[in-house]
Amino acid sequence: MTQPGTRVAFVCLHGSAKSVLASEYLNRIAGERGLDFRATASGREPDDAIPANVVEGLARKGFDVRGRKPLAATAQRFEEADVVVSFGCDLDGLVPTARTIELWSACPAVSDDFDAAWRFITSRVDRLLEVARPRTAA
Repeated sequence: MTQPGTRVAFVCLHGSAKSVLASEYLNRIAGERGLDFRATASGREPDDAIPANVVEGLARKGFDVRGRKPLAATAQRFEEADVVVSFGCDLDGLVPTARTIELWSACPAVSDDFDAAWRFITSRVDRLLEVARPRTAA
């Protein structure tokens, strides 16, 4: 299997809500549009599990994240990324200086309003993908 063309690393504090919503949505939409993108989710202080409200909210959108465990944000994860999107996390010392970092700190808390967070995240992901071109057959 070939490596994806553009790798996006989403990172939020607990790696269990905002970054999960963003990575799940980006991976699905990129696949549907034939874009060579792949996203990951991680957290600076990862939770032990994805909260029930996130699992349920994503299930309503057609995503199944049951049993997934949040991953820790590490320098290695960011070394492999082309773009890093931070939901307000301190990434000092983790992200190589040559990486593009986008800050999506204004995202509403998923625990306060899943739908508001979903709208914020999906609109930003859509903009991120707007400039992408469909992959060509090899």
